Amino acid sequence: MTANRYSNLLSPLDLGHTQIKNRVIMGSMHTGLEDRFWQFPKLAAYFAERARGGVGLIVTGGFNPNKKAWFYPFAGLFNSRFDVRNHRKVTDAVHQEGGKIALQILHAGRYSYHPFSRSASAIKSPINPFKPKAMSTKEVEQTVKDFAHTALLAKKAGYDGVEIMGSEGYLINQFTAPCTNKRTDKYGGSAENRRRFPVEIVREVRKQCGDDFIVMFRISVVDLVPDGATREEVLALAKEVEAAGASLLNSGIGWHEARVPTIVTSVPRAAFVEATRQVKEVVSIPVVASNRINDPDVAEAILVAGQADAVSMARPLLADPDFVKKTEQGKADEINTCIACNQACLDHTFQLKRASCLVNPRACHETELLYLKTAKPKKIAVVGAGPAGLSCATVAAERGHAVTLFDQAGEIGGQFNMAKVVPGKEEFHNTIRYFSKKLETTGVTTKLNTRVEIADLEAAGFDEIVIATGVLPRTPDIPGVDHPKVLSYVDVLRGKAKVGEKVAVIGAGGIGFDVSEFLAEHPREGEQPLPEWMKEWGVDMAGDTAGGLVEPAPEKPARQITLLQRKPTPLGKDLGKTSGWVHRATLKSRNVEMLKNCSYEKIDDAGLHIKIGEESRVLDVDNVILCAGQESLRELYKEDSSNFHLIGGADLAAELDAKRAIKQGAEVAAKL
Repeated sequence: MTANRYSNLLSPLDLGHTQIKNRVIMGSMHTGLEDRFWQFPKLAAYFAERARGGVGLIVTGGFNPNKKAWFYPFAGLFNSRFDVRNHRKVTDAVHQEGGKIALQILHAGRYSYHPFSRSASAIKSPINPFKPKAMSTKEVEQTVKDFAHTALLAKKAGYDGVEIMGSEGYLINQFTAPCTNKRTDKYGGSAENRRRFPVEIVREVRKQCGDDFIVMFRISVVDLVPDGATREEVLALAKEVEAAGASLLNSGIGWHEARVPTIVTSVPRAAFVEATRQVKEVVSIPVVASNRINDPDVAEAILVAGQADAVSMARPLLADPDFVKKTEQGKADEINTCIACNQACLDHTFQLKRASCLVNPRACHETELLYLKTAKPKKIAVVGAGPAGLSCATVAAERGHAVTLFDQAGEIGGQFNMAKVVPGKEEFHNTIRYFSKKLETTGVTTKLNTRVEIADLEAAGFDEIVIATGVLPRTPDIPGVDHPKVLSYVDVLRGKAKVGEKVAVIGAGGIGFDVSEFLAEHPREGEQPLPEWMKEWGVDMAGDTAGGLVEPAPEKPARQITLLQRKPTPLGKDLGKTSGWVHRATLKSRNVEMLKNCSYEKIDDAGLHIKIGEESRVLDVDNVILCAGQESLRELYKEDSSNFHLIGGADLAAELDAKRAIKQGAEVAAKL
């Protein structure tokens, strides 16, 4: 049954000189482990676990061909034969698990965070303080050789191939796009000249490495920046790269500075596959689809429709290294689905921290966070079935403990049950589905609609008691806070409160932004339809506009909303590094008024009375929604007892943090 349902996804991909055992490619994602050779054993374990899980081809994070290519000083460099031995640890580990692996070669160009960066032209990126110098013709020619040199070293290190990073606004992409290439030599001017650099790289890599080596080129199928490449130029580049010797083309979507989100959870699944399909139409080598493909049914549908020959997934294989194995075994409902939150992966990467995964804290920590079978099974109680409690209960049970999970609610999920109703966060349903199945497969005894007391837990004879009871909303000290206009975010998101047309939201943290987005959107079933999303963000992949951009046309907001905070800093400043801008842009497009440095004087029939500096103002609103923080709920915790453990929001309520909660739950369970 499974083979029929996913017969395309699980079928081999023939590259002529070699075969990839299925159509799943683990896309490149920088983890931070690439940058220090002493971390390579951890990198090897990370990749080996994905190879063991059945992925067809793994692509490493980006390695630089020379020092000017560094993303930041002392980033992962591979240009010396002395590095080959360290890389062998990675390739041997993957091959021992029956997998294939390619090294990504990346030159950051003007995205380099150092003062000696280089680009096609001396044009600064809006997301980088350093302005690059324009490369001389001789430098460009040498860089072509540097790419080929790194590729040859990769072959000597046992890699099955390389991926040449030609998208996402990095150096090669800076040459192909008119907005960043103002050169007058043979590498600039006409579209043909602008694509000369990537074509020469592919040709030289193929020449140096021979025919028995995978050469994948990551092509920017849509730039999503003003004055980016047109569709005609993208297709011409695809054909020339194929002629130069590429084995397959992988899809890159958008630049890091694009005003269009490309991978966050609000982006519809497989949103950009049409751009990939257009490339597939003009070449005969395999073409790979990417971005927001996190489900085997979505992947299979892409292949059935002939929109691509394979799919690339990066974050979904952080979330679940056994994604392919579970698909093969008919256990797709057991996949720990990537929710595209970016909180532990890309946010960590751009803060120069080691990447991991919110829903899978073992990612990139495979040698440190071990779920070993216990030799002494214990009787364990976990109180609270939110993210922290679910993580702790399932890991402890997986290790062989007898676990009972209590919650006074009638469903598992805790705060995730509110997050899942926020527009663009529909993926959170999948985390609850995953844990529901995990409770079943690990044998956790689940008791919902059950309120327990300390005496009950102690009388039951539990060896260890984990308190994961979460948080309660904090009620700020504002005169009139008990007025009928005032609502808690809990009642709003759980649908228990009727909300008026004019609303003030107090508190501009993550919950305040979520509530504002929830109230600004018109109700709908499921995720936002793709045509509607494209229209809202101004994307057109059917025409031949530069960069694939048109004028955005967001829908009319459902309500008039004012979002307020006490702090003088910009609203949303502390949201996720790679996703916060999307939330800010969404609220701006919904005409949400954002006020900072507010003091709240009172709430009465007239509305919310505030003061900003010396100016007093009355917001004539129907409702005031409180999103002013939380307080830990820990009445069941005994501080003086060594067998009581406190995790999640019950431990720290400063800002709801599912990443910390799930990680903490797993770490406690791993030690019990």
